[in-house]
This record gives sequence, structure tokens and C-alpha cells, in this order.
Amino acid sequence: MSDHRLAQLNIAALKAPLDDPALADFVALLDPINALAEASPGFVWRYVDENGADATAARPFGDDLIVNFSLWADRDSLWNFTYRSGHLDLLRRRREWFTRMAAAHQVMWWVPAGRIPTIEEAGERLALLRANGPSPEAFTFTDSYPPPSAPPTTAETGTPETATRAGAGLTPPRPASPSSS
Repeated sequence: MSDHRLAQLNIAALKAPLDDPALADFVALLDPINALAEASPGFVWRYVDENGADATAARPFGDDLIVNFSLWADRDSLWNFTYRSGHLDLLRRRREWFTRMAAAHQVMWWVPAGRIPTIEEAGERLALLRANGPSPEAFTFTDSYPPPSAPPTTAETGTPETATRAGAGLTPPRPASPSSS
């Protein structure tokens, strides 16, 4: 197993407010899909807002943009959850709920095991991908890069990872409150 984890950020532009009937099916699927992610092999962590169930109230990148931000053991674990699980059904329906985005809306990067990336870092990685295209610092499934081969030193690892599953003692970064964004 690598000494790095794969971080991924995915943002989506809502077609309507979450309480709009047009988004009722999406909202109803949030808990089951999040539970599926957490039970999937290779899942490490996911970002949640202050309600602790999901990240729909956090809007760090804009009032109409929701985020999915998580950490996985490796690319195959994220790929299998995304495209080889019940998540694929949700993905196939995304145009019902989200506006097509012209710019990149998903980014991945490697972080040393034991460190949870921040939402600010995730935004910086997405901006890097948008500005420069895929690189080892910011990439996509289509143009992915392997994890760095050299193990990080303690000084490089930052915040320690205290658990491997949401709800199992992990201390995720707290999102900015909606009123501060």
C-alpha cells in the first residue's frame, strides 16, 4: 500500500435550491450514497458541513455550488466507487440536478497518509488544474498520475490522520459557515 492517499474534490452547480421539488430525488439519495461511499473499500474520509451528515450546507466556492470532497486509499478505490457501485446510477442522473460546467469541476491529487487536506487546498488544486491542465499536483481520472514514490517526512505531513473512517474519531477540517463565504 502506498504511503499516500488520493484526495478528490468535485463541485456541482445546482439547477435549483436543495428544497426545490426538482432536487427531491437527489436529496433523498444523499444519505444512502454517503453510506455506500463510507462502506466502500479504500474509503478514508469525506468532508461534511456543520450538520455532520453531508456537505450540502457548506458553500465554499459559491452559493449555488455544492461540494463532494473525499480521501481514498488509491485511484482504483475511488474509480470502483464512482463507476462500479450504486453511485453510477446517481452519476447518470446528474444532468437532472446540475448545470453543465464549462470549466473543470473535479480534481484529484495525492496527499501523504496521515494528513487530511483542507477545503482551501482543494480549491487551490482545482484552480491549478483549470489554469495549467493536468499535472502531478492536480489531475483527473482521464489524466491521472501515480502517487509520489518517496515517503514524506514528518515535517511534510501536516495534520495527523487520526482515523480512517468518517464517524470513527476523525477530526475533519471544519468548513466555513455559509454566512462567511
